[in-house]
Amino acid sequence: MQNIINEYLGQAKVGRKQSYKNLAIYPLLSTYSIALDYILLDEALNEALIDVVEVDEAGDVPNLKVINKSERMVLILDGEELVGAKQNRIVNTTILIPGKATVLIPVSCVEQGRWHYDAPQFHSEERVMAPTMRAMKAKKVSLFLKRDLGFQSDQGEIWDGIAQIAQRRDAESPSMAMSEVYKKDRSSMDEYVKHFRLIDGQAGAVLMINGRVVGLDTFGKAESFSKVFKKIVESYTLDAIDWFDSKKEHKALRSDVTNFLKASQKSRVEVHEGVGLGIDCRLESDKVTGFALAMDQKILHLSVFARENGQGGKGGNSRMASFAQRRRRF
Repeated sequence: MQNIINEYLGQAKVGRKQSYKNLAIYPLLSTYSIALDYILLDEALNEALIDVVEVDEAGDVPNLKVINKSERMVLILDGEELVGAKQNRIVNTTILIPGKATVLIPVSCVEQGRWHYDAPQFHSEERVMAPTMRAMKAKKVSLFLKRDLGFQSDQGEIWDGIAQIAQRRDAESPSMAMSEVYKKDRSSMDEYVKHFRLIDGQAGAVLMINGRVVGLDTFGKAESFSKVFKKIVESYTLDAIDWFDSKKEHKALRSDVTNFLKASQKSRVEVHEGVGLGIDCRLESDKVTGFALAMDQKILHLSVFARENGQGGKGGNSRMASFAQRRRRF
């Protein structure tokens, strides 16, 4: 699988930088194309082709049930939020649901203070968890997989992360829902997003905050990336807004993007059977952490995040400085 990931990243071309304030995006251009016929989560929910529900009436925090009523496969992405039922959840890894199948999917709670039904089924508000928390979650999922404990996360760590950002953003709510941060910063997020656009042949992007690479998301189909482009950019704006300092300027260098891609190619890869179809590949090194979902020797979705550099960052005098200390320079 390492050769497949290396081949995929090796053929990708880095496009021209787009930037606004402290967020920069370098498009990844690709002619790579996977022939699988699938639809994405939001499409499937909007067209009532799938039902996402609690596993039973009592519910089970780390698992949900997906009932695919369609013949078509459905791709659900790591970090996508499912809203409703007994509490809001986010998905722990990217999953390909077979047609006409029922699959239990691993999730994490992002609404600590609610455990009662507000709707029988889940729906989508087209949100993805912020990348710093996705990176934290990805590392823990990889650790649990090494221990043969499945696609678990550290639920307490996620609740703590949400509580911290909610406090910083003055977005606390009775149920401590991640969604409140989105609501609080919606106007600022919209201001960021309108400065970024898709370009022809774009299958993904490397994203930088405060001049440092945070991560990448890229797909086996440019069409897939185009459908989730806005929600992925929005997720990165959450961290950009949180760590913005108007007194600082940061250069987002193309060479750092190139080095990040090289580091991703050099990472160790461990393979596991996917939750649904395909192979879940875990990428780890001292510089990056991430994962890919592959099917028929082709990449469907690849996410890689810069690892913390071991310098801590808790002693800084500002949130932005703390963030900068935690991120490697590529």
